[in-house]
Amino acid sequence: MLVTLSPVTPDEVDDLQAVIESDPEYVERVTGLPPGPADAQSLLMMRPPDLPEERKTVLAVRCDGVVVGIVDVLRGYPERHVAYLGLLQIRGDLQRRGLGHAAHDALLDVVGDWTEIQRLRLAVLATNSEAAEPFWRALGYQPVGAPVPYAYDKLETTAQRFELAL
Repeated sequence: MLVTLSPVTPDEVDDLQAVIESDPEYVERVTGLPPGPADAQSLLMMRPPDLPEERKTVLAVRCDGVVVGIVDVLRGYPERHVAYLGLLQIRGDLQRRGLGHAAHDALLDVVGDWTEIQRLRLAVLATNSEAAEPFWRALGYQPVGAPVPYAYDKLETTAQRFELAL
């Protein structure tokens, strides 16, 4: 099982959408809504307003050449020495098979080429902590600071920041 990461091409938007739709429970835990038909397109385009386009990287997770997941990472955000991991999602029917760990290992290789980056950062929402926190802790991430309020549409919860020193 060879897992690789590569930049998403325009003809792979449907593959990313299929990954998102394959785990509707996850989407509902982090947005309060079911998956929408343009979620992949939004993922490709949305970034913080002060972040240059070239600092946002969306990667397809491939297993034996087939798209099985998504990684979204912001280089130098919110600080120059931090890469913010906005999403690492594996297709729902392929979870708990080591693909997430393998995708993370491949991401470490990508981020390793970004010499200014010293830490990876992500946020775990309280509504998703039961599923996500053990995964991130197993990869060596540690909580940093206190949880902060988080709102998305009608969803109101908290977000706990986690970091991994590189």
